[in-house]
Amino acid sequence: MQSYTIGQAARLLGVSPDTARRWADAGRFATHRDEGGRRVVDGRDLAAFSVELAQSATGDDDVPRTSVRNAFAGIVTAVKLGDVAAQVEIQAGPHRLVSLLTREAVEELGLEVGMRATARVKSTNVHIDRV
Repeated sequence: MQSYTIGQAARLLGVSPDTARRWADAGRFATHRDEGGRRVVDGRDLAAFSVELAQSATGDDDVPRTSVRNAFAGIVTAVKLGDVAAQVEIQAGPHRLVSLLTREAVEELGLEVGMRATARVKSTNVHIDRV
C-alpha cells in the first residue's frame, strides 16, 4: 500500500501542508508515523477523503472558471476492470476525471486505488500516466 507524507497529500488535495495537517489533527483523515518518524496517510484513505472533499465542495463563485486542458495530477480513486476494457477515475483537487482504456494498459501501469497518477487531457481524450 502506498503512503503519502502530509506535504504530498496536500499537493494531491490542492491545499497547503498546514491545511492538510489541521484536517488530519481534526480527524478528517487518519495518519500514522512511518519508520522515519514522518507523519503519513495511507493511499486508500487519502483517495476516499479526496472524493468526500470534492463532493462536499460548494460552488464558490469567487473561484475563476477555467478550461484546463493539460495535466491533472491526482490520486486514483477507482479502477474497474472488464475483460478487455477498463475505467480509471482520478480525483485531482476538485476535478474528477474518468478515462476508458484497455485492461492491458491498466495492468502494465499497475494502477490501483490510492496511487498517484496524472490525467492528461487532449481534446476529449484522457490519458493516464503513472507517477
